[in-house]
Amino acid sequence: MKKLLSIVLSTVLALSVLAACGSTENANTDSDAAVTEETAAVEETAEAAEDTAAASDVKIGVVLVGDENEGYTYAHIAGIKAAADAVGIPQDNIIWKYSIPEDETCYTSCVDLVDQGCVAIFSNSYGHQSFTQQAAAEYPDVQFVAMTGDTAARSGLDNFSNAFTKVYESRFVSGVVAGLKVKELVESGALADNNFDADGNVKIGYVGAFPYAEVVSGYTAFFLGIKSVYEQVSMEVTYTNSWFSIAAEGAAADALMADGCVIIGQHADSTGAPTAVEAALTSGKVAYSVGYNVDMTNVAPTAALTSATNNWEVYYEVAFKAVVAGEKIPTNWAEGYDQAAVGITVLGQSVAEGTADKVAEVEAAIKDGSLHVFDTERFTVGGAHLDSYLVDMNGDFVNDDEEAIWDGFFHESELRSAPSFDIRIDGITELN
Repeated sequence: MKKLLSIVLSTVLALSVLAACGSTENANTDSDAAVTEETAAVEETAEAAEDTAAASDVKIGVVLVGDENEGYTYAHIAGIKAAADAVGIPQDNIIWKYSIPEDETCYTSCVDLVDQGCVAIFSNSYGHQSFTQQAAAEYPDVQFVAMTGDTAARSGLDNFSNAFTKVYESRFVSGVVAGLKVKELVESGALADNNFDADGNVKIGYVGAFPYAEVVSGYTAFFLGIKSVYEQVSMEVTYTNSWFSIAAEGAAADALMADGCVIIGQHADSTGAPTAVEAALTSGKVAYSVGYNVDMTNVAPTAALTSATNNWEVYYEVAFKAVVAGEKIPTNWAEGYDQAAVGITVLGQSVAEGTADKVAEVEAAIKDGSLHVFDTERFTVGGAHLDSYLVDMNGDFVNDDEEAIWDGFFHESELRSAPSFDIRIDGITELN
C-alpha cells in the first residue's frame, strides 16, 4: 500500500508540473497551492485506504459465557458486530466461542484463538478473568481483555486489559422509572397490606446472580434511583448463583412477589423474572418488572417498565481502533451516559405518567455531573453516612487499598473499570 501511495503521489506531482509549465508566471503561486492541496487530498485518501486494508487483516477472538439467547451476551455480540463494521474489520475475521464456562475451558479457548491467528481476544464474564490472564501471560504478542474484571492494572502484563460500562448509571435511571410507578400505586390505593413492611415501606424485590460487587453496585444504584422519587421503600435481594437460569430466576421472582414485593428488578440474564411477573400481573397480583440488557416487553408486555442496558459498540470501537492502529487497548475502560455507553430500553405501557420527562431530567443531570449516583447523602450504613471507604485493588478481598469516597460521593468505576461498590447499605436485605 505504501508503494501504491508513492506511485499515486508521483503521478500527481508530475501532472502538476506539466500544468505549471503551460501557465503564466503570475499563476505559479496558485498552481503551487493547488498542487499542495491535491497532494494532501490524495495522501489522505490513500492513507484511509491503507487503514482499511490493515483492518481487513485483523482477526478478533471472542470468548462468551452465553450465546445470542442470553441477554448480556447478546448485547456483546451486537456491539462487536457493529463496531467491526464501523472500523472495517470483516465479520468473517471474528472467531466466536459460545457458552464457555468459567473454568479451564476459557483458557483452552483463548489458546485455540491464538492458534487461529487472533491478535486480540475478549472474554465477557468475570469468572473468565483468571484464565484469560493466564493466556495473556503466555502469549505477550496478543492483546487480551477480560470484561468486568479487576486485575489488569496490577497484573504486570502490558497485553492484558479490563473493561466495563458505568451501567450503575442506567440502573439508577431504571430505578427512577420504578419509583414513579411505586408512587403511583401508593397514591391510587392499589397496594395491599402485605406490600408494606413493618415500618410502612413499600417492598421491592431484586433477583441477583452472585453476591459480587458488580451485582451489589447495580442493585444499590437501582434502589437509590427508586428512593430519589419515592423515599418509603425497602428491598429484598435473592441470589440464583447463576448468570442465566430461566427457572431459577422465575422461581426467585415468584418468591419475592409472594412476600409482597411489587417491583422486581434483576441482575441476571434471562427472561425468567419478567415472564413470572407478567404471569402474576395477569392473574391479578400487583407486580411490575425492571429488566436488564434487553427490552423485556416481548415477554412481559404489561409488566415490563424498562430495562437497564449497555451499548457495547462504544467500547468495542475504541478497542478495535487501537488494535488496527497497533496500539495498546486501554488497561481500564469505563464510560456511561456521557459517551452513550449505557441507557434504558423503551418505556413500557404501564409506566407512570410523566416518566419520560423525569427520565430525561435525570439522564441530563448524570451527564453534566450534577447528579452522582452514590452521593453519600443518599444512603447510610448502620444509620450513619460514610466519609471513607477503601477498595480492594489487589484481588485479595481485603478492603485496604485505595480510598473511593471523596467530594461527597463514592467514585464507582474510576479506580478500576469493574464495579467496586460492595457496601451493604441500610434498607436492603440479602435473603441468601
